Amino acid sequence: MKQLFVFLSLIVFLVGCQPKNYSYLKLQGEIFGTYYHVIYQPVQDNDQIDEGLLLKLQEVNTSLSTYDKQSVISQFNNSDTGCVIDPLMKEVVVSGLEVFKNSNGAFDMTVGPLVNAWGFGFKEKENMTDVLVDSLMQFVGMEHIHLNGNVLAKEKPGIMLASGAIAKGFGVDVAADFLISQGVQNYMVEIGGEIRAQGINHKGTPWRVGIDKPIDDRAAMNRELQDVLSLSHIGLATSGNYRNFYIKDGKKYAHTIDPKSGYPVQHSLLSASIIAPKCMVADAYATACMVLGLEQSLEMIEQLDGVEGYFIYVDEEGQNKVNYTDGFAKIIVKP
Repeated sequence: MKQLFVFLSLIVFLVGCQPKNYSYLKLQGEIFGTYYHVIYQPVQDNDQIDEGLLLKLQEVNTSLSTYDKQSVISQFNNSDTGCVIDPLMKEVVVSGLEVFKNSNGAFDMTVGPLVNAWGFGFKEKENMTDVLVDSLMQFVGMEHIHLNGNVLAKEKPGIMLASGAIAKGFGVDVAADFLISQGVQNYMVEIGGEIRAQGINHKGTPWRVGIDKPIDDRAAMNRELQDVLSLSHIGLATSGNYRNFYIKDGKKYAHTIDPKSGYPVQHSLLSASIIAPKCMVADAYATACMVLGLEQSLEMIEQLDGVEGYFIYVDEEGQNKVNYTDGFAKIIVKP
């Protein structure tokens, strides 16, 4: 399977299993071109959870994978006017439209043509010029798509949606909601670094995860922790430009594309970690923050209910610094 989502920079501390009686179980495998890890405390013997969980994740892939030519999102992208979409894609589009509005367009799923052209999407990289960027900008803007019931329409052919900045978080939510439907109260779901956790771990304490220091390392071989967090009843997503990038003619091109300019972002913000009740929401706002930069991100996040942010940036002296909202400070575990 080709890679659908970009692996983001979050280390998850995984716990081992206890004896069988109401012990914590661990599921893991590959999905969306990355890896998933699920740790949960079953309320009873249920041999169907693993199978059911994978089925739910495959449904997300069938709906939102831009690499699957038969997926719902691919049908929309290949259409001239739009198409009927399924409930999964509808939920993502509705949330995406809300984040688009709240971020003043910094989060924009219609950035797909630009993501492809810059070499970070599901098509081959093009020879980028100012003229090409200008020509692609006519297809960018979520104001150019319209949801009417189950029909998602586009104003002009050429408009394409990119799902990578929200659908992985949505997959986490789908998996977490499935566990809840099975009666599970204590769990942690992680897919490629995006997380949703509820209840407590096997030690009886909230789940612990770590945020990476931003080190340019596409292979993710060198990892150090910036901070450790205590999570419960929350979703967490991190976006950063220090793993998914390429260098051409001595210049670094990061994977986050600014929908307003059409070019990869260039500013001091290295990573944004966002918490929200839904991982999908945290995922989308983390991307928006990487477009906006530090000051505008803080201003936006502080106006949102139930959303908090943690930012690593470079100061004027070239030193890495950390800033975060008051609500985020409550989940940082002090040594």
